[in-house]
Amino acid sequence: MKTTILQKPASFYDEFVLKGGSQLKSTHYCPGCGHGILHKLIAEAISDFNIQDRTVLISPVGCSVFAYYYFDVGNIQAAHGRAPAVATGYKRANPDSIMISYQGDGDLAAIGTNEILHAANRGEQMTVFFVNNAIYGMTGGQMAPTTLIGQKSTTTPRGRTLQNEGYPMKMAEIIAILEAPVYVERVMLTDAKNIARTRKAVRKALKIQIDKKGFSFVEVLSACPTGWKMTPVNSKKWMTDVLSKHFELGVKKDISEDREPVIVMHPEPHFKEYHELLDIKSLADKITDVKLPALKPILDEVKIAGFGGQGVLSMGYALANIAMGHNYQVSWLPSYGPEMRGGTANCSVKVSDQRIGSPIIDNPTVLVAMNKPSLIRFEEDVQPGGIILYDSGLIDTPPTRKDVTVIGIQATEEADKLGSRKIANMIMLGAYAKSSGYLLENYILQALPLIIKNKAFHEMNDKAFKLGMRLAK
Repeated sequence: MKTTILQKPASFYDEFVLKGGSQLKSTHYCPGCGHGILHKLIAEAISDFNIQDRTVLISPVGCSVFAYYYFDVGNIQAAHGRAPAVATGYKRANPDSIMISYQGDGDLAAIGTNEILHAANRGEQMTVFFVNNAIYGMTGGQMAPTTLIGQKSTTTPRGRTLQNEGYPMKMAEIIAILEAPVYVERVMLTDAKNIARTRKAVRKALKIQIDKKGFSFVEVLSACPTGWKMTPVNSKKWMTDVLSKHFELGVKKDISEDREPVIVMHPEPHFKEYHELLDIKSLADKITDVKLPALKPILDEVKIAGFGGQGVLSMGYALANIAMGHNYQVSWLPSYGPEMRGGTANCSVKVSDQRIGSPIIDNPTVLVAMNKPSLIRFEEDVQPGGIILYDSGLIDTPPTRKDVTVIGIQATEEADKLGSRKIANMIMLGAYAKSSGYLLENYILQALPLIIKNKAFHEMNDKAFKLGMRLAK
């Protein structure tokens, strides 16, 4: 005897767990809202097409901002309107992924207009679901680009006017006139018949991407009873009688039968190809008489912090260039306050024998603290077993950590003896090079004049670096 089991699609979570640990048995959407229905249709298609393990859904800013509570797929939260740009980057880096950009009318048709138009015009391999409820639902019921003439909102209390706010934007028609998009349709979430049409459109749009045929766009007219100040029943009637009369339903473009699959190849060029193409001369090209050692397995995450004017950013910049000259992968991310000199400053430098995914450092392996506020701010972030290098001349209270190596150097005082406090950063660079052990001293001494252009400091930098190497012992 055949048994039919009705349950959530596999691409929905069994339980909707919100931040803080609270759980929802259903979605957080208002009664009568169409987001929950559309979520279900998308989740069913993902499960039926067996693409759950390679689907990535880009959540927008809007009522559906918490889509990641419901979809058991890859989820990325994008800035307001930027979902197509995020989807573009991810898809190009991962061509076999299935990208879903899920956006509302304020997100896509207002702040995100530029992003969606250019993604569509490029024919990016993605599927866009555009929920049009003709109002800003999450932020208080303001007028949206799709609000109808005469429709009232909190920012158009007398109704939208042609003279003041202009015409509502018909996004499906705008996307359809572009050459690259393959499939564009407008559907509506009201009765069973229209929901069935929406289901068909959702599946077709995803199938086009699965078949690598290009960009697809489905505009979904959806109710917002709260924003419209109507009951759910009256909202559906208004959609049928009014909204769908302005935003006419139907297929606006479909060339899927004529479009051949687009196989995009993204060969990863060697960095030397970029150097040749852009005529970039690296330190390795300029320093040829030093035999570099083989790369060591390493991921050094260095946080350098102090006052503006202490050469914090310059030290990080020099370190990144020197490590890159040793053929390591590097990143350098500066951060400083509005007052450059005398204000707080820090930078993050990553050095690795492998590709670096992000320049952000939360827990450094090495902290170089040039003043007391920086030591207080970052000491507890250092990984156990890491290193804290600090200027013991300016910091009267040494680090209290017992699970890290602590090296105190009177860098500013020693730099003053050599002729300028500005070279204290080079003393600390020497100390770091000695303590880390993977950078060559003679290579660095040749590299510093190529990195620090001010010739007046070349001799002092040389002395300061050597002194730092000695003091680090």
